[in-house]
Amino acid sequence: MTVDSQIKRDCVIAGGGPGGMVLGYLLARQGLQVTVLEKHGDFLRDFRGDTVHPSTVTLLGELGLRDKFLELPLSKLSTLDIVIDGHRITTADFSTLPAPDNFLVLAPQWDFLNFLAREAHTFPSFELRMLTEATGLIIEEGQVRGVRALASDGGLEIRATLTVAADGRESALRHAAGLIPDDFGVPIDVLWFNLPKPPDPPPPTLGYISAQGLVLTIDRGDRYQSGMVIRKGGFDELRGGMIDALQARITGAAPILRPVVGNLTDWDQVKLLSVQINRLRRWYRPGFMAIGDAAHAMSPMFGVGVNFAIQDAVALANAIGEDLAGGTAPVGKLAAVQRRREMPVKIMQQLQRNGHRVLLRATNGNRIAPRWFVMLLRAASPLLRRITARFVGIGIRPEHVKHRST
Repeated sequence: MTVDSQIKRDCVIAGGGPGGMVLGYLLARQGLQVTVLEKHGDFLRDFRGDTVHPSTVTLLGELGLRDKFLELPLSKLSTLDIVIDGHRITTADFSTLPAPDNFLVLAPQWDFLNFLAREAHTFPSFELRMLTEATGLIIEEGQVRGVRALASDGGLEIRATLTVAADGRESALRHAAGLIPDDFGVPIDVLWFNLPKPPDPPPPTLGYISAQGLVLTIDRGDRYQSGMVIRKGGFDELRGGMIDALQARITGAAPILRPVVGNLTDWDQVKLLSVQINRLRRWYRPGFMAIGDAAHAMSPMFGVGVNFAIQDAVALANAIGEDLAGGTAPVGKLAAVQRRREMPVKIMQQLQRNGHRVLLRATNGNRIAPRWFVMLLRAASPLLRRITARFVGIGIRPEHVKHRST
């Protein structure tokens, strides 16, 4: 690749997702020269993680951005319900969390990212380069010194004290760094599609589970971001049939969607999410750090992917900001970030793997649990909903912003 220009920064971040944008904001807030590279020309991609957890709302409050964020077009949920074999169970009650951040937010990811970009641009040391794809690393004497990128106007080299891969679960920079994740195997995939809400919709419901299948109904105001769990690799076989077969599977699991499922008329309306769970054994090397899905791909179960990526970003900014200001990125500090973040990731991924084995039963035409267990869940719901709200909404080791802006 021909290099047309070179830039020197304190930090270069590949990937303009939630983790990359929050990290860029936090480092620029400390007065550091930071560039975020985003290969697309905008953030408008559907069926991305749109769940913003209470812990993230708290972080936005620590940055003075909470009120502005809540002015975006979004939904605030105080509870999450599921329906198992026709029995409604409230699985999480976020109103039991400490005020004022005692709710879950559903916000289109493109609105959230555009919001972060606007706020980050208030710092003169922040740069966001759209239509610029990080294609490789600059490595000299075993040290990562920056990235090579391809922009619309030609090749580009950005030299930086620290290079961060926030470029997702197919991370090109992770591969260039020679870091290979351990894949834990997942028995399910998810089909995503949009459906309008039916007349007289029920209370917000995360999903409907029965021996007929599992259908997700994530509230998006006037519509549902809907999903159906299928067995891993089963999409091609399903797509080989008529769309009305898919409609029948959806309404079999979620009868409430029968009045609106006819809006699903073409397979082009259905997107496959190939679910992955993997994790790097080492997230770093000298001059380099992976965060978010580039370090640990999460399942959509519990909707924690966005939150975990942001928590990684906060932990990294807290740990390395002062060193970057002095022109260094000590490997020991990068290792400490991995140690801090790895334990919550491991616990959540294990829970997701256990949950997948349960969900697989529904894709095979089996009940996920005997009737007595469903009744037990209903009886235990008041306690369960408090525990789940804290575990999912706040997490095991929530991060908090340490550095003030300059």
